[in-house]
Amino acid sequence: MSIDLGTFDHVHVNVSNRIEAQQWYSSIFGLYPTESLAFWAKDGGPLTLQNTSGTIHIALFQSKLIQNTTIAFRVSASGLRGAIKFLASIGVSIKPVDHEVSWSIYFKDPDGNPFEVTTYDYEAFANQPAFT
Repeated sequence: MSIDLGTFDHVHVNVSNRIEAQQWYSSIFGLYPTESLAFWAKDGGPLTLQNTSGTIHIALFQSKLIQNTTIAFRVSASGLRGAIKFLASIGVSIKPVDHEVSWSIYFKDPDGNPFEVTTYDYEAFANQPAFT
């Protein structure tokens, strides 16, 4: 027996400054505050951000303790190329990795929280890699 999961809900991310983190997550991932959950953030609770389709949620918790658990997002081969180009254009350092079945890039937010953007469109990406 196991838990019958419906869908992924959200990830907790500890940050040193929620307002600065909100700006970073907006500029990098296009996430914006979830209006229906804004009341939680008023008394120190999580500031929940989401993508435009509402399928990705990240709950920012202001904390002195920054945990290093990688959050991974899946994209297409062209999406990974676009992510590499975008991050390079704003000076974010990435680490590309060939996993033999997928390609990933790794980078960190200003608090050191690690992120991965990965594609399983292995051949499509390998035939036109975006980095040298």
